[in-house]
Amino acid sequence: MDYVKALSDLIAIDTTVPPGNNYYAALEYLIPYFKEAGVETQLVDIPPEHCEGRHGRIALIGHRKATGKPRLIFYGHIDVVPAEGWPAFAPHIEGGKMFGRGSADMKGGIIGLLIGLKRVKNRSLNYDVSVMMTTDEELSQSGQIRYLEQYLKPVKGSMVWSLDSNTGGVAIAGLGALQMDIKIKGKSVHSGLSHLGVNAVEQAIRVMNALLDLKSRVIMKKSSIPAHPDTGLKYMESRLNINMVHGGIKANIVPDECVITVDRRLIPEEKLEEADQEIRELLGRFKDIEWEISYGLRVPTVQPASGPAVERLESLIKDVTGTTGQFGEMGSGDMGIIIHDEWGGEDFGLGVIRTECNIHGKNEFVYLKDVEDLGQIVARYLTE
Repeated sequence: MDYVKALSDLIAIDTTVPPGNNYYAALEYLIPYFKEAGVETQLVDIPPEHCEGRHGRIALIGHRKATGKPRLIFYGHIDVVPAEGWPAFAPHIEGGKMFGRGSADMKGGIIGLLIGLKRVKNRSLNYDVSVMMTTDEELSQSGQIRYLEQYLKPVKGSMVWSLDSNTGGVAIAGLGALQMDIKIKGKSVHSGLSHLGVNAVEQAIRVMNALLDLKSRVIMKKSSIPAHPDTGLKYMESRLNINMVHGGIKANIVPDECVITVDRRLIPEEKLEEADQEIRELLGRFKDIEWEISYGLRVPTVQPASGPAVERLESLIKDVTGTTGQFGEMGSGDMGIIIHDEWGGEDFGLGVIRTECNIHGKNEFVYLKDVEDLGQIVARYLTE
């Protein structure tokens, strides 16, 4: 398997979401590689009602059955975030790195998995293995994961290895997420008659100042779970960010609406409902401001993974790369709650992402050595 060519070809397929084009082309490209590795595959079309009305969503499901052995499901996604201002879909290699959108997040992880599966094609495995390659992870995909359960059974008590993770240690936890739009309502009038209107943007500034005051308290919350060393943090931390503000239509019109987008990230010790209520109570203190909330991503927190499966992976990482540890990631995903609460299983992660790889930014790259190491770790985990 020429994994460098495979990775380059996969990156060159623009799977940006939104809009979510070329999903079929990317997954179809992977099918021969999975078959070559001894994995039986199928493409599953996902009805729009299971992906928030979006059309053209599809997943690749693969199996290498070993009935009676512990269930291990490898998870990955082929969608990537938008890229502008650099040749994101013309991958190139420089200094042992492959540059391109999705190289680290997370097409490099998929290729690492293929390397590992190919190495053990003719060997007996310790696990009953399945593969789930999805779309729309960069938006939301809980409905899709639930729909795909029927193709992955049995899922009860299964272990799920997320390839959408950092390298250098086992990811045992992630942040919960609460994203909301706070709409501040006003009354539009001519700017010269502003005394007759209500300026929604100016009202929103008051709310944002209060949110920033709350932020100063939120970021002081520390988890007992260590953060990945690449983050520069000792332990996982809570977050509250004002990431978008939209208001006003013209310089001489008092705006009647302003929307503040808040992204709240929760450490495993926090609860989603409590974080939501905290913001609502803050807004409730403004008796003279009319507001309403609409929600985006809502990811409850789950307890960290633990036990022999995690410890074994930790040991193999150290043997192959020389670094190891169990860490929490400063990112979020909506799969963990399904695995924990609905499947009664456990998820952990190892991929090829490093902080320096600049995922979601310009000139994203992956170290080819990390892709190779992941393949070696997967092969040994499945057979030793």
